Amino acid sequence: MSVLSDNYKRIISEIEGKLSNPEELEFVKEKISELSMLFMDMMDSFAEKADEKIKQIEEKQKQIEAKMDEVESAVNEIESDIYTEEEGSFDFEIVCPYCNYEFVAEINGKNEIACPECNNMIELDWNDEEEEGCSGHCSSCHGCEEDDFEEEKEDEEEDDM
Repeated sequence: MSVLSDNYKRIISEIEGKLSNPEELEFVKEKISELSMLFMDMMDSFAEKADEKIKQIEEKQKQIEAKMDEVESAVNEIESDIYTEEEGSFDFEIVCPYCNYEFVAEINGKNEIACPECNNMIELDWNDEEEEGCSGHCSSCHGCEEDDFEEEKEDEEEDDM
């Protein structure tokens, strides 16, 4: 700002050196002052508009950051669900064969677990061999019905031939 002030003083000084009539000198100084004030008003107006735009951008940035935080939180949850399971540690849905109570338990290679409802020990079968068909002892599986449907369909096809 001192450069502007120095230049302003230099211009006024040059005008004073060229104009000998005091009335003309005063008139020119007033007009230069008016012109300077117009220029300063325009600069203030530009600064206010720039401040408004910056505030709008900052508000949008806050909204974007809030959305990014939500997305990051969701991704972190998904990541923890998928990737942070300890080796051999899984949650299983178990139906107690004694009281039919359904519960979810973390199984860490255990061979048996206590039912939280009736306290009976449930033997966990980790047989790696696949059983043929559904055993029919699960509450949410409809595999038995599908197997029965396939068998009936095959029987009907054989009868048609």
